Amino acid sequence: MAKTNADRSAKAAAKRKERGEEEIRLHCLPGTRQALAELMAWSSIEEQGEAITLMIHHLHGLGPGGALPLLTPPRHEYVISENVSRLLEHFKMRQALRICTDQ
Repeated sequence: MAKTNADRSAKAAAKRKERGEEEIRLHCLPGTRQALAELMAWSSIEEQGEAITLMIHHLHGLGPGGALPLLTPPRHEYVISENVSRLLEHFKMRQALRICTDQ
């Protein structure tokens, strides 16, 4: 007698539990999804889970010295223009004058 879908699902769930398998969810923006798709195409990998698993293991294999530079998020540099700087200075002076005259 053939197994039902419920039987197959229960067997698969038991096997996952026995192996200690966990589901990891990833929510990402279109740019990240596109980068993953390109990585998968370059390496001829069809399963997203397989590609992500391989990336994690290869990154871990680099050790702390090799992995940490790749895991450091890019930091944005804020540059305040002269015009904005001047406006802030004028605002600061007006506030100081206002505080002095309020007392």
